[in-house]
Amino acid sequence: MTSEQWERLLAVLAGEVFEPLPVGFIIDSPWLPGWAGISTMDYYGSDEKWLAANLKAVRQFPEAMFLPGFWSEFGMCTEPSAFGTKCRWAQDDLPFAEKIVRTVGDIAALEKPNPRTDGLLPFVVRRLQLHRELIEEAGHSIRFAVSRGPLNIATFLMGTTEFLMAIRTDPDEIKRFLTLITDFIVDWLRYQQECIPTIEGIFVLDDITGFLGEQDFRETALPYLTRIFGCLDVPVRFFHNDAQGLVCAKFLDEIGVNLFNFSFEHSLVEMKQRIGGEVTLLGNIPPRDVLAQGTPADVEGSVKAAIESLSDRSRIIVSCGGGMPPQVPSENIRAVLKAVR
Repeated sequence: MTSEQWERLLAVLAGEVFEPLPVGFIIDSPWLPGWAGISTMDYYGSDEKWLAANLKAVRQFPEAMFLPGFWSEFGMCTEPSAFGTKCRWAQDDLPFAEKIVRTVGDIAALEKPNPRTDGLLPFVVRRLQLHRELIEEAGHSIRFAVSRGPLNIATFLMGTTEFLMAIRTDPDEIKRFLTLITDFIVDWLRYQQECIPTIEGIFVLDDITGFLGEQDFRETALPYLTRIFGCLDVPVRFFHNDAQGLVCAKFLDEIGVNLFNFSFEHSLVEMKQRIGGEVTLLGNIPPRDVLAQGTPADVEGSVKAAIESLSDRSRIIVSCGGGMPPQVPSENIRAVLKAVR
C-alpha cells in the first residue's frame, strides 16, 4: 500500500467518510496469476513473476487498495507446511495440503513449528525481504503480517468434517490442538513484524468460524482469535471470514477486530446493524456471480445498490464479499471504480 492509501485506511477506521467511498480488494494466488497471464506454478515458483504480477495490479488500478498488498504466500499450503503436511502442487490450480492428523490421538504428537526454519515460512519472509526495496521504490510498503486462522489451519491438518465433529466428541483434545496452533500463529505474526518493520497491521483469514453456532464459537474460536489479534500492538486488525459471518459479528469488537471482510450473503446494512459502529466493513459485491461472471453493467448495478442502501456510509470500503475470485476481468474492476465515483 502507498502511504496515502494507508493514511486513508486509518482515517476510514476512525470513522471519517470519504467521497467517493474507498475501494479495496483482497488479491492473492486465486486471481493474480491468471489475470497477469502466468501459471499458478510460476507465480509461486518465480519471485520475479510474483513481483511483476503484483506491480502490474497496483499500477493498473492505482485508485484501489490491494490488501494485504504484495502478499507473499503459497496458497493454503503456507502455514500447514510448517507442521509437516504434504503439499500437492498443480500447474494452473491452487495447491492442496494433505491432512496429517488421522485420529484425535495424533494431536498429542504434534510439535509447535518454528516460523524461522519450518516449512515454506522462511521462503515467505525471505521473498519480502529480498523485494522490499523494489516494492518501496514503486511507492508501496509492506503493511500486514498475515496468517490463516487457528480453525482454518486445524481443518487442513485434520480434515474439516473430522475437526468439526471432534469439537463435540473430544473437546479437551481440540482445545489443546487450537492452543498449539494459536501459539504458532502468534510466533508467526511476530516474526513477520520482526523481519519487516514497516508492518503495522494484522490480517487473519478463518472462514471455518462461519461453520459454528454461537456457543461453539465462544468456546472454540473466541479465546484463540482474541489472543491472536492482541499479539501485536498495531492500528489495523483485519479479519476475513467469507462463510456465514453473523455468528462472529457481535464478537468482533471483543476480539479486537476493526476491519472485517465477510460473505456477500449478508448485506452491508445487516452487518452494520450486527456489529455496531466501531468495525469497518470491506464488501460486499458477490465475488463469483457478479464480479467474475457478470458484465460491467451488472457490476455497476450491484455496487450502486449496495451503496444506496446505506444511510450511514462511515466505516465502509467497497469490495467483494470475499477475496478476489479467479477470472475477474479488468473491465469489471474498472466498473467498480466507476460506479463508486
